[in-house]
Amino acid sequence: IQDLERKLNEQGYPLGLRLLPLLLYREPPRTSVRPNRILPLLQFIHGPFWRHLFGRTADAIEHSSTADNEYMISDNEPLVNQYISVPKEMNQLNCAAYVAGMIEGVCDGCGLKAAVSAHNGGTEMWPGKTVFLIRFDEGVVEREGLLDAKK
Repeated sequence: IQDLERKLNEQGYPLGLRLLPLLLYREPPRTSVRPNRILPLLQFIHGPFWRHLFGRTADAIEHSSTADNEYMISDNEPLVNQYISVPKEMNQLNCAAYVAGMIEGVCDGCGLKAAVSAHNGGTEMWPGKTVFLIRFDEGVVEREGLLDAKK
């Protein structure tokens, strides 16, 4: 299952790299700047990127309480999981790993190296909920800290 999710992630990565310039080109001139900080990048993924792919924004952005370099984007009803039949023996498979690859491509395209993975986070209210865990490299977090210290 992990191997299949890794392959889906690898297939989504180049698409994320190619979508980034397209979406920046389509943004209004005042907001078409490539995000170079963590928070503007996450807002870009949550807003224009998600809206382009799924016609709506993502449901939530959260910062991890355990690690400074981890952020989570939640989608309560991921479109990529709705129309895919998964065999019972592979019920842990999350096809949203493809979208995780696209998010990773966008992050890397902005110069913020990250590893992104998709996790099932189903609740009683949202059984198909998927959480995208974005783990930025330590160098990115250090740079962010230096930029915050200059302000």
